[in-house]
Amino acid sequence: MLSPDIAPLAFAALPIAAVLGYAVGRRVGVRRSSSPSLVPGLAAPPAPAPGAPDDAAAIEAQSLRTLNRALQDSQERYRQMVESVSSVIFRLDASGKLLFLNAAWKRLSGFDVAHSLGRPLIDFLHPDDRDTARERFAGIMRGDARACTCQLRLRTREGEMRWTELTGRIIDDESAHEPSFTGIIDDISARKVAELTLRNLNQELESRVRARTAELEASNRELEAFSYSVSHDLRAPLRAIDGFSRILEDDLADRLDDASREHLERIRKACERMANLIDALIKLATLARQPLNRETFDLSELALPIIDELRAEEPARHVEVEITRGLVVNADKVLMYTVLENLLRNAWKFTAREAVARIAFGATHEGNRVIFHVEDNGVGFDMGHAGQLFRPFQRLHKATDFPGTGIGLATVQRILERHEGSIWVDSRPGGGARFRFTLGH
Repeated sequence: MLSPDIAPLAFAALPIAAVLGYAVGRRVGVRRSSSPSLVPGLAAPPAPAPGAPDDAAAIEAQSLRTLNRALQDSQERYRQMVESVSSVIFRLDASGKLLFLNAAWKRLSGFDVAHSLGRPLIDFLHPDDRDTARERFAGIMRGDARACTCQLRLRTREGEMRWTELTGRIIDDESAHEPSFTGIIDDISARKVAELTLRNLNQELESRVRARTAELEASNRELEAFSYSVSHDLRAPLRAIDGFSRILEDDLADRLDDASREHLERIRKACERMANLIDALIKLATLARQPLNRETFDLSELALPIIDELRAEEPARHVEVEITRGLVVNADKVLMYTVLENLLRNAWKFTAREAVARIAFGATHEGNRVIFHVEDNGVGFDMGHAGQLFRPFQRLHKATDFPGTGIGLATVQRILERHEGSIWVDSRPGGGARFRFTLGH
């Protein structure tokens, strides 16, 4: 590509070379007694000897022929350079007609240079771009600006539309009565196609995102309807089952044997477990829709009341608890309370068979990350089944051994993922468990 700063110099040099050549030709047939004007860089001809006018004229003519050949060679080299560039070099007069074009014009447009000269440049543009080009060129000629850069569509001889970028500026030529507009035209069709393709891809992606968002909103509405149905429609039958089982036990108290009373007790406990599962499901479903209210607080201070509550529920147990103080985080305080409550209750529950239970809550630094942990010396589990821990209703122990809904760890993982964090576990049978988690950045 030829620089726009070089192009004006190129066109200024062409008329200068022509004028110098013309002047040299005139001087070939003229004798003068004084030395001729020489172009810088050429050796001056020797002074004629006294009394030898014919020899002096011959020397002067030879010098002028040498100068003329040098100018012609320079002009030819410059013409070859201009014709070899890949960019179209053009020159317009004040009315917008083409005064000069190099060979790149035919390669770009398909039109011959000779047939294009003298025609307005806007005649070769897309009809929708002609008014824009006309206004820009007119503003340049009026002196509103000295240069301009614009993207225009060029219509080729075969009818193909090609995107081009035109860059030009005003050239003031003292030998001309009015200024001209000179510059270059580059073919940017490939770049434009890439831009349009990228724009179409972005629009398609935005359309997909909107469609996906609409689907998620519809899913959320369905989830809300399901939660309402679960919390209201399913609770009524459960309450009826539990209520009628109690009525039966009261009305038939003197006629029920031990086996019948055990059956009614199992019915009531099954209703209670189902009610707890419903509550856990609703809580898990609402976590995805609950907004995050981040604040800075001490996570250790949330753990203390949870331990106090656990001690109050089972005051006879001997449990050693170690809580690292000053674990300050920026997170949702309500949701993080749920995380700690589930993890600490799990540790409390699975250390129930230990004579002296140990539970610890702390944190370590690994690089730029803070990794929190809740560990215990409870029953532990086989790590081959660790992948099931964070799925709803997946349990590694019997409900008769350790009660629970199987929703707690799934809830913990959901909350930590919303905080751009993660959770994992290390354990072995009889060796306790160590849950570690992060809170993202």
